[in-house]
Amino acid sequence: MRALKIAATGMSAQQMRVETISNNLANMNTTGYNARRAEFADLHYQQISRAGSVNASDGTVLPTGVQIGLGVRPSAVTVHLAQGSLSATGNDLDLAVEGRGYLEINLPSGQTAYTRDGGLKRSAEGMIITSDGFPVSPEIVIPDDANSVSINAEGEVYAYFRDSTEGQLLGQFHLASFANAKGLEALGGNLFGETEASGPPTLATPGEEGLGIVRQGYLEDSSVDAVREVTELIEAQRGYEMNAKVISAVDQMMGATTQVR
Repeated sequence: MRALKIAATGMSAQQMRVETISNNLANMNTTGYNARRAEFADLHYQQISRAGSVNASDGTVLPTGVQIGLGVRPSAVTVHLAQGSLSATGNDLDLAVEGRGYLEINLPSGQTAYTRDGGLKRSAEGMIITSDGFPVSPEIVIPDDANSVSINAEGEVYAYFRDSTEGQLLGQFHLASFANAKGLEALGGNLFGETEASGPPTLATPGEEGLGIVRQGYLEDSSVDAVREVTELIEAQRGYEMNAKVISAVDQMMGATTQVR
C-alpha cells in the first residue's frame, strides 16, 4: 500500500522541521543569528488516468483524471533575514551592523568568510580579530600604547593616546553585500561563505550603496522569535503524530487483509 511510504515521507519531513526549529531555539542567544525555516514540496504523482485523455470514441475527454501523490520532500531550509535588536555592551571592540552588510573575515585556509557577529577582540600583536582568532579584513593593528579605540558609523578606527587629544586613524572597515544573501553557505561559528547562489560580494563603506552602518559598543541579538518557534514546534509535533496514525491505520488494514479466509 502506497500510504505506508507516503506517511513515512510525512514523518521524515516533520522530523526535519523539528530539527530546524530546535536549532533556532538553541541559537536564541547567538549574536547575529537569523532563524531558519524548513520548506517542503510534494513528490511525484502517479498518473493513473491522465487529465485530457480521450475517454470515448466520440472524442470525450477526461476533465480531471486520476493522479496519486507519493508524499512530500524537503525543498529548502531558508534563512529569514531580519535585523536583531541591538544590545549595549560598552566594549570598544563590540560592533553591531545596523542594516544590510557583513564584516569580511580572513580564514587561515585563505578563504574569505563573512559575519554579522561583531564581538571582536584584540590579539597579542594588537590585531583586531574575531572570537575564534580570525583577522577582520582589512587587517587593523592597534598600537600597544593606545589608551582607547573609537569606531565611527562609517567604520573608521581611531586610536587615542595619553599625550594627544587627537585620534590617529588606523584604518577603516568595509561591509560586504550580496545579491542573494539567503544563498550564503553557513560555515558555523557565525561565519558564511560565498556560493554561486549568493553571487559575488560587493564591498563598500558602511552607510553607502544601501549598506548599514556600524555601532560601536553594541552587539546584534538573535532574531529568533521564541513564541513563534514553540508554536511551530507544536504544529510539527501534531503533524508527526497524524502521519504516525496513518501508518497505524494502514497496518490495521493490512492485518485485516491477511486474516481474510
